[in-house]
Amino acid sequence: MGMVNEFKEFAMRGNVVDMAVGIIIGGAFGKIVTSLVNDVIMPPVGMLLGNVDFSKLSIALSEKTADTAAVTVNYGAFINSVLDFLIVAFCIFMVIKGMNRMKRKADTPEEATTRDCPKCFSSIPIKATRCPHCTSEIPAA
Repeated sequence: MGMVNEFKEFAMRGNVVDMAVGIIIGGAFGKIVTSLVNDVIMPPVGMLLGNVDFSKLSIALSEKTADTAAVTVNYGAFINSVLDFLIVAFCIFMVIKGMNRMKRKADTPEEATTRDCPKCFSSIPIKATRCPHCTSEIPAA
């Protein structure tokens, strides 16, 4: 029974659940990008290059025979996959860049507006020259 509870604790840990959600969303995002490349980007590019269908571009290494299928190098599919990768990589870069920018803003310390009186240790405005609590004169900061 201890192993079941240990596995349940591991599986329900925040990092594991977050990772699972990320993998699922990443897979769905990959399908969207593949469709974008294959169905939206490549048809106009192929049309501009003389009605080329990139998904069918290949080099035949051996012809089809009665017993064997043709052996081809499908470089058009490779070009589509490279474009998929570049789009996904750019999107990930933009997300990480945005997260880093937000993190830098959160890490920036706020400028102090108060300081402690050296005589009575009360909090006073940073520009004060006399403490309102003990009336001591305070050197300028």
